[in-house]
Amino acid sequence: MPPAEPLLNTPEFTVSELSQSLKRTVEDTYGHVRVRGEISGFRGAHSSGHCYFALKDESAKIEAVIWKGVHGRMRFKPQEGLEVIATGKLTTYPGSSKYQIVIEALEPAGIGALMALMEERKKKLAAEGLFDEARKQLLPWLPDVIGVVTSPTGAVIRDILHRLEDRFPRHVLVWPVKVQGEGSAEQVAAAIRGFNALPEGGKIPRPDVLIVARGGGSLEDLWSFNEEIVVRAAAESMIPLISAVGHETDITLIDFVADKRAPTPTAAAEMAVPVRSELFVEVADLARRTRAYWQRAHESRRSELRAAARALPAASDLLAIPRQRLDSAGSALPRGLKANTHAHFRRFTTASSKLTLRVLHGQIAQSNHRLTVCGERLGLSARALLHRRRDRFAGLEVRLRASKLSNAQAQRNAIARQRERTHRLAERANRALLTLLQRLDARVANSGKLLSALSYRGVLARGFALVRDEAGHPLHSADSVGPNARLEIEFADGRVAATADADRPEPRATTQPKPAASREAKPAPKRVAKPVDQGTLF
Repeated sequence: MPPAEPLLNTPEFTVSELSQSLKRTVEDTYGHVRVRGEISGFRGAHSSGHCYFALKDESAKIEAVIWKGVHGRMRFKPQEGLEVIATGKLTTYPGSSKYQIVIEALEPAGIGALMALMEERKKKLAAEGLFDEARKQLLPWLPDVIGVVTSPTGAVIRDILHRLEDRFPRHVLVWPVKVQGEGSAEQVAAAIRGFNALPEGGKIPRPDVLIVARGGGSLEDLWSFNEEIVVRAAAESMIPLISAVGHETDITLIDFVADKRAPTPTAAAEMAVPVRSELFVEVADLARRTRAYWQRAHESRRSELRAAARALPAASDLLAIPRQRLDSAGSALPRGLKANTHAHFRRFTTASSKLTLRVLHGQIAQSNHRLTVCGERLGLSARALLHRRRDRFAGLEVRLRASKLSNAQAQRNAIARQRERTHRLAERANRALLTLLQRLDARVANSGKLLSALSYRGVLARGFALVRDEAGHPLHSADSVGPNARLEIEFADGRVAATADADRPEPRATTQPKPAASREAKPAPKRVAKPVDQGTLF
């Protein structure tokens, strides 16, 4: 078909005219609408005072805007993840060829699906005690190694490194992970557990503090840090952990379980290390204050010593009374020595008066008497003990003899029982052996009978013969016998050599089996000259 002729009278629109026409059509048709959806991508008011975000449900999303004046008058402010009912009008934005809703009123319609899931998960983990303050660890004051779990290509790691360089340069280990999308939660959890699995003093140094960082984003973008696997990995971390996910207004579940929450990744770097220059100033100030305190204390001790020295009495005054006591004791010493000597002399005289020769003879006689009495008692005791031991050994001998006889009799009885048992077992063994031999003889006889019944020689005894070729192989059909073939025929009483008839026609090759009638119609071969009664075999 020929192409349609262009309509020359169709009006032409410029892009601006067409955009304005679409704008008027949309605004006239949807001048007042109420839309229910979940707020997504809200980052607070823009620098201009306007608010830009999106309303979404399960399958669609629409851009939304709240002008500065309307936002200032609203009693209910928009928040990320809330489900709201927005009232306004639809319009278009010609600069990007999209439509949007200009919101004039906003009211809550309930918590969104993600926020509801987050709250439910938060309650569950809080019930398990993962958010308790008692579980949180203190951050090291000056860590040697800092581990960072973040994306290696984002601006977050550069901000952290730059801030650490400004404050106090430290050794930084970066574990690259995905911070958004499918599989990101598993990578973040694996990174936290991987840092904790590093051994002390290993080839790779173990971090003293961990920073889990990510830049800002919507609730969906930050959802990986609300996953249960990430929260539990952070709770299990034995290394103090700082959470620096999103901006200050963004809240994720890892913030509740982390040992410290930073509003931004830069703030996390500030929490991890102190300012080196401030430390120098503080150390210098402490040194100055220490010197000043030492000087003040030295002067104070010197003043106290001088005051104490002035308050002490003179040495002569202190030694006057002890010197007087010494003089009194020295004057009384001769009288005391004489009295002590006299007392010891009286005691010696009293003791010497008791040591006479008669007293010594009496003590010796008493000692001899006691020795004699003790000797007699010792002899009586020895004889009594010997008598008791002799009686005891005699009793033991009688018991031992009786025990020996009874033991010997018991052993004889046991030997007799074992001998009888051996005889019984030998008889049983003989009977069992005879039974076994009878069974084996019967089995051999049965096998011989079966062998005789199955042997081909029984068939030969009934008048049949076995034909073998020159190699000794049995022949089963006449077709396998060629002309002039040498044969061996076995009868029941011996073997006979024979030659096949040469006048028999050669067998014809055929692919089909020959019917039985044709086989019977074959001419009978000529008889062999040897034994006359064997012609029917061929």
